[in-house]
Amino acid sequence: MIRDVDRSEVLGNGAIKSPVLGVIAPVNLSGGVKTLILIKMEEDKLFNASNCGDNCASWLPELGRKADRTVNLRHLMDFGDDPFELEILNTGETVHSMYELVPIAGRYV
Repeated sequence: MIRDVDRSEVLGNGAIKSPVLGVIAPVNLSGGVKTLILIKMEEDKLFNASNCGDNCASWLPELGRKADRTVNLRHLMDFGDDPFELEILNTGETVHSMYELVPIAGRYV
C-alpha cells in the first residue's frame, strides 16, 4: 500500500523514503495510506474512507476480498474499469462496476 499509494519505500522499522519528503517516519504517511492500514488491521471498526483519494480505490475491494470490512464513503470514489464487488449497505445492493455504482451512490453522496 505504501509503495502503491504514496510511491514510497519502507527502509526499515520507522523509516520510509518518500520521493517528495525524503526519509520520513510512518506518522508522516498520507492520510489515505494510514486509513487503509487501519481498515486492514482493525476489523471491528468503521472507518471514513473519504480520507482516501482515488489512488486508494483499488485497495478497498482488495481488503474486502480478504476479510469483510465496512467503510463510510461520502464521495463517489473512482474504482476504475476493472470489475469489483461492493455491497452498498444503504440499499443492500451489490455492485460490480462503476456503471452499477454511480446511480446508487448519486442518491447518497
